[in-house]
Amino acid sequence: MVYVFFAEGFEEIEALTVIDVLRRADIRTHMIGLNGLSVTGAHGIEVKMDGRISEIHTLSDVSMLVLPGGMPGAMHLAESDVLRNLLLQAYDSDIHLAAICAAPTVLSKHGLLKGRNVTCYPGFETQLRDFKHVDESVVHDGELITGKGAGVAMDFALKLVEILKGHKLSEQLSQSLIHTNK
Repeated sequence: MVYVFFAEGFEEIEALTVIDVLRRADIRTHMIGLNGLSVTGAHGIEVKMDGRISEIHTLSDVSMLVLPGGMPGAMHLAESDVLRNLLLQAYDSDIHLAAICAAPTVLSKHGLLKGRNVTCYPGFETQLRDFKHVDESVVHDGELITGKGAGVAMDFALKLVEILKGHKLSEQLSQSLIHTNK
């Protein structure tokens, strides 16, 4: 199970590309709203959620938590005490944490980037602490996966599939989606 967390002002491409690709890979993926069952993105697209964060009581069947970027979405994610507690629980349980664009700032705020290789949207690295900046599209360091921004959402999503289901399936999806990586 993968949870993708949505806050008002999320980046639509980053969130929906991940969900689409993970579901194509037959990975159970739930869209979780911080404040309700309908969340509006940074570009005015309203998305119906599968559940609310308040309904999550355990991470026992969860393999990954995903944080889309976007502003002010990432800022709202960082303000959630419930999400903070889930992120800390996931970190302590070796559950994968994935964040793209501005969302690595959420992980940084809660001390979850210490010593890790990280990428983020250019300029946001000044808001991160205790990390090693890597200027790449997608960076995988242990249980942490970070992506640079909306333009690499497909690469980011395919990396998540690779981590959860293997390189072969990720490559098959890439080919079937006519994804051309630089």
